[in-house]
Amino acid sequence: MQFSKSLTGWYSINKRNLPWRQTKDPYAVWLSEIILQQTQVKQGLPYYEAFLREFPTVFKLAEANESKVLKLWQGLGYYSRARNLHATSKYIVNELSGVFPNTYKGLLTLKGVGDYTASAIASICYNEVTAVVDGNVYRVLSRYFGIDTPINSSKGSKEFKALAQELIDKKEPANFNQAIMEFGAIQCKPKNPDCSSCPISNSCIALNKDRINELPVKIKLAKAKKKYFNFLVFISADGKTILEKREGKGIWQNLYQFPLVETKTDLDFEVFKGEIQKHKLIENTPFELTLYNEQSIVHKLSHQHLYTKFWIINVERLKVAGVSINNIHGYAVPILIGNFIETFNF
Repeated sequence: MQFSKSLTGWYSINKRNLPWRQTKDPYAVWLSEIILQQTQVKQGLPYYEAFLREFPTVFKLAEANESKVLKLWQGLGYYSRARNLHATSKYIVNELSGVFPNTYKGLLTLKGVGDYTASAIASICYNEVTAVVDGNVYRVLSRYFGIDTPINSSKGSKEFKALAQELIDKKEPANFNQAIMEFGAIQCKPKNPDCSSCPISNSCIALNKDRINELPVKIKLAKAKKKYFNFLVFISADGKTILEKREGKGIWQNLYQFPLVETKTDLDFEVFKGEIQKHKLIENTPFELTLYNEQSIVHKLSHQHLYTKFWIINVERLKVAGVSINNIHGYAVPILIGNFIETFNF
């Protein structure tokens, strides 16, 4: 089909020189695909290179402590990806003798590997004819074919997958998959695509009907909830602070944070000071309270917005065994906490 030929021809001239395109090693390809979920290439590339330096094989990754993996992941967000990456490496080493499944269906059995990642690895590493569908592919197909079906609906995911499977080059599936993703990333961009230099513009329905900015269609999700986070940054006379490990299945699982007090609204200094008088880490202890940031730092997650304040609490002694402030940079923390640590002069 001319569509496929046009894209692969464009790709041969315009593709970026990226390290994961120089290999068919399933470990390296898998690592790149997990990192690039929800992450742009520019941001993900340094992490990919750092992971390969630290863990050059799946065996090295499986041997690592989770805390080390999370620390290296710090700043990428969506930390479940790192936890799944680590758990899957252990499974591959311990249950599969270090050998990746070599089919789309086999790859789907791995934790953290969905349709897109399985298709990418299967086509790139094993030349299986299975089409990838990511955000870039949705955009290219919806615009070119003028498809109104919402891309974040079950109907949309099935429709676009079937279409991509129909279009894929049966002889060179890896080349086609990478071509259509690259085309969406640097040519058919979300905003202000360069349609004047597009090799398929003459037959693009969205361009011909002036619908470039309307497609693809997405169902509007529920409005993000507001939460008010107050982190208690203890500083003792002997140079210690308190870090707590987040447990459970919520955000930042297994990462470290300062003790957290969540409130229903944004509280001013005097009200908050009164609120924490009976906190288990403060009760009956003389303390000096200082608010680090007058304006809340807004940290936006996909489903909630965190309005955050950092409260500095100076005490003579901590009520619990703390950690040395000199060692605080060694802990895996959310980027919100990491940014504070970098800017605050302990």
